Amino acid sequence: MRLTSSLLLSLLLAACLTPLNSPSEPVEASQATPTTELIGRTPPTDSWQTIAPGIEQRLFVPDGDTPAQMVALRVDPAMVEFRAHYRPAAPYTLFEWREAFPQALAFINANFFDPERRALGLVVSDGQAYGTPYTDRGGLFAVDNAGGVAVRSNIYESYRGEPLWQAVQGFPMLVYGRAHANTDARQTQRSRRSIIGQDDAGRILLLATPGIGLGLYDLGAYLARPELELNLVNAFNLDGGGSTMLYVAATNYTLISRDPVPTILALYPRS
Repeated sequence: MRLTSSLLLSLLLAACLTPLNSPSEPVEASQATPTTELIGRTPPTDSWQTIAPGIEQRLFVPDGDTPAQMVALRVDPAMVEFRAHYRPAAPYTLFEWREAFPQALAFINANFFDPERRALGLVVSDGQAYGTPYTDRGGLFAVDNAGGVAVRSNIYESYRGEPLWQAVQGFPMLVYGRAHANTDARQTQRSRRSIIGQDDAGRILLLATPGIGLGLYDLGAYLARPELELNLVNAFNLDGGGSTMLYVAATNYTLISRDPVPTILALYPRS
C-alpha cells in the first residue's frame, strides 16, 4: 500500500476512502482488483489439507458465521524456513517474485510502503535490517538467529535492536493474547486483507481475504472466534487492498495483487 509522506505520522491502516479524522485505520492505495483475481486449485473448505511438508491449506467461505472468504496457510516452523525478500524502490508483481524465487513453497506480501516504494517499519532479510521499526503500533514477525519464530505486539514486546535473521512488520494488531485486539468499531471499510499470526501450537498462519474482504474491526473479531478453531494467540494486519498477494506453489493457488510490492515473506523447505 502506498502512503503519501504527509500521512505517515498520522494514519494507521484504513481503506482508501476513510476520512482523515480516523487516525487509527490504515489508508490503502487501491481496493480495485485485477479482472482475474484467483488462479489455481481451490483449497478444501471443510478441513486442513497438507500440501507440502509442514504446510496445510484451507479455505473459509461465507456463511452465517463467516463474513467473507478467507484462504489460510498453517505452517510448522520446524519443517519450513521463513525468509523476507526486499527490493527497495523496485517492487515486483506476484509473477516477478515467483520468477525471482522459484524455490519458494509460498509467499505473501508484507510491509506497507511509501511513494518511493520503500518499506515502512522494519524489514530484516538474511540478517540485514532496513527501515525504522514500529514500536508504538501493530506487530512484528521475527525469526531470531537461533531459528526461533514469533509473532508479537510492537506495543508490549517492541523491537529493541536485538539481532534478528528475518523480520517484517505491519499494523494494527488484530488478535493479542487470544483476544480481539483491534476494537476501534469505526474501522468498517471493507478491503482485501493480508494477515500473519501464530497459534497456540507455535505454528505460523498466513491468511488473505480475496474479493471484497473485511473491515479491520470485523476482521479482528472474526479471527478471535473460538469456533473458527484457528487458535490464534497473536495476529496482525499486513498491507492490504491492491497489495494483497498470496502464492502457493503446490496448488498453484495465486491471489494476484493489483500493485507491485517491495517486500514479501516467503516459505522454503527447512534444510
